[in-house]
Amino acid sequence: MADTSVSKIFQIPKFHYFESGNNYSGSKGDFSYIIKNGDSLKCLTWHGRLCSDKAVIENTKDFEKSQEGFDELIKWLENIFLEDNRNI
Repeated sequence: MADTSVSKIFQIPKFHYFESGNNYSGSKGDFSYIIKNGDSLKCLTWHGRLCSDKAVIENTKDFEKSQEGFDELIKWLENIFLEDNRNI
């Protein structure tokens, strides 16, 4: 999937995957995230290996369910990760 990822940091599929109604979760090191699909795209982040239902969610934001909203979500997620790593 590395060749089709929309992120420079995470392995995230293209917007079409989400247009089809799918959720997506992943991690990099101790940083975890999930993109939940509904009327909007909701992104949640946390640290640790627990699933999102059991984890303490640290950041959450809703994005318009469009290519533009998805692009904003990717930038937001990458910025959260980069800011977190600056504080280490």
